[in-house]
Amino acid sequence: MRSIIKFLTLSLFSIFVSQSVMAAEHGTAQEAEAMVKKAISYIKTKGSEAAYTEFNSATGSFIDRDLYIFVLDLSGKTLAHGANAKLIGKNISTLRDVDNKAFIEELLANAKSKGKGWIDYKWPNPTTKAIELKSTYFEKSGDVVIGCGIYK
Repeated sequence: MRSIIKFLTLSLFSIFVSQSVMAAEHGTAQEAEAMVKKAISYIKTKGSEAAYTEFNSATGSFIDRDLYIFVLDLSGKTLAHGANAKLIGKNISTLRDVDNKAFIEELLANAKSKGKGWIDYKWPNPTTKAIELKSTYFEKSGDVVIGCGIYK
């Protein structure tokens, strides 16, 4: 009986520790919002060119675990992308998720009408390679939209 209790205790402890470690590997909604606000401030103080260079840098201050900044113009052209430099200069306005949701179109429409908010969609997690629910926080600042997403 003691062995069973010891085994169960160790199993529960292992599950708790692994859940805590996994949570630490993912950014939170509050961290995503804070990173967007920090990025907007950085653009205002350093200028777009310097800011976009920093946002695109894999070793820059706008990459934190699975959090990164992206910047789109109001037509959907990618001006900066911390996770995929191949997207820079490309219009991604017609991009759709696995459920055929036009989430970039929705993000841009909401940015234009509301100024900021959250958008949910399904996207491949680069770490797990699985399709997961993702939420992106965005804010319109001048003629650009700055965003940062989290996996749920």
